[in-house]
Amino acid sequence: MYTRPRRGQRVVAPILFVFVALAATVASRCAHAHIVAQPDQGKAGSYFETSLKVPHGCDGSSTVALRVGIPDGVLSIKPQMKPGWTVSIVTRSIDPPLKLEHGMTIDKAVAAVEWRGGPLPDSLYDTFGLVMKLPTTAGKTLYFPVVQTCENGKRDWTDIPVEGQDWHTVHSPAPQVRLVPAQ
Repeated sequence: MYTRPRRGQRVVAPILFVFVALAATVASRCAHAHIVAQPDQGKAGSYFETSLKVPHGCDGSSTVALRVGIPDGVLSIKPQMKPGWTVSIVTRSIDPPLKLEHGMTIDKAVAAVEWRGGPLPDSLYDTFGLVMKLPTTAGKTLYFPVVQTCENGKRDWTDIPVEGQDWHTVHSPAPQVRLVPAQ
């Protein structure tokens, strides 16, 4: 036997649908709102290419600069050149200098890479590539703290989880790359 829905039921169902759809959209945007490294796993001791995906600006404002801190242990890095952007590399001294195979010695490493230019509108995304030689310690996670500067404001993606804390629970997580065994 069919009974016609009451007037209140006909109003609540569409409102509930809109609320659920809106909540799913917001949750999806939040889940993908961080700057992330893609891919985020590389073989320890190998040369590795990744891109930092910048999914949005700062509260509606376009991105005009991205500064990426390079973790200790990454001794060789080459940033991607991007049309409309300038790239600069900041180095740090290594003391004592490291002796590498083939008799090479290095006394400087890259501390940060910075892209300036664009602008990258808030409604669009882009990627900023890095090629690097990964450290040999499998099981370690490397964090690449990022400062995103926009036309109006900035956003720090520099939080590093403490041991045992999940990366997804950190408020403004630094992009990460996990080192996996070379086999």
